[in-house]
Amino acid sequence: MAISARDIVPFTQARANLSELAEQAKAGAEKIITRNGESYVALIDADRLDYYHQLERERIHLLLLDDARRGLADIAAGRTVEADGALAVLQRRRAGAAATNAAAASALATPTPIAAEPRAAFGPSADGDDNSAGHE
Repeated sequence: MAISARDIVPFTQARANLSELAEQAKAGAEKIITRNGESYVALIDADRLDYYHQLERERIHLLLLDDARRGLADIAAGRTVEADGALAVLQRRRAGAAATNAAAASALATPTPIAAEPRAAFGPSADGDDNSAGHE
């Protein structure tokens, strides 16, 4: 279903006309509600949302089946490795990535020294207080 200009509704208008928009959504319309000129949320029929979720689950299952098919083809072609060796390689990669991330985080967290600014002494004020810049 293509979205037309009348299916795009500003948030304030949607709030004022929610009942009417809900009826349109129940009848099959899909509304895009905008906030500050940007897409914010969509209003669709709950049954259609369930259908979209079902399609997504089926898509995931098809992807898993395709992965399994490719895995079986790899086995049939002899493209295999021992599980222990493969796990060791993955653990080394993970450890290397973690060390790199930790080093980067440490570098970001280490404060950079800033040269202290010279303190300017202004001398005593008319009321006798010392107004030097470093006065605590």
